Amino acid sequence: MPSAVVCAVAGAGRDAPGLWLAGLAAVSLAACVVAYSLLKVSTGHWRDVDASAPAERAQLTSFLFPLMATGALAMGLLGLPLAAVAGLGFGAAMVGVAHAAKRRLKVSLHAAFAVYAAALLWPWPGVVIACLLLAAGVAWSRVVLGRHTVEEARIGLILGAVGGMALHAVATAAAH
Repeated sequence: MPSAVVCAVAGAGRDAPGLWLAGLAAVSLAACVVAYSLLKVSTGHWRDVDASAPAERAQLTSFLFPLMATGALAMGLLGLPLAAVAGLGFGAAMVGVAHAAKRRLKVSLHAAFAVYAAALLWPWPGVVIACLLLAAGVAWSRVVLGRHTVEEARIGLILGAVGGMALHAVATAAAH
């Protein structure tokens, strides 16, 4: 995801300082999530970093949503390109949807973010197609590993596609 955010900003034709800040923000966010997950595992609160058990998943989304939403707000206040701000904001929204749906099903955020990353790379059709194939592989692996049902993986793919289309619409409107 961090490299996809940088590519989205690059595709919007932004300058290098904007790319640097967007990349730093994306990598910092990813580092926070990794540190949080490792802390949960090392303290025995989670059995692994996948956070697939219902309680683990609720903790992860409760941590991730405000982190991403605050990151998007901070990026906006710093004047980063709208593509980067919206990219992180729509990612937060996807986590929020998954969290809200947790009583009915466990939406595959792996599948959602895999498709979403492909959407972030839109200016490069060949790369997008390759990423969509990888996203299908991610969704399939979540089912094979028993982490999600076919329905949960499918909804994750759809959620990521909707988020990606929304981001593309915002980025296109901002460019005009």
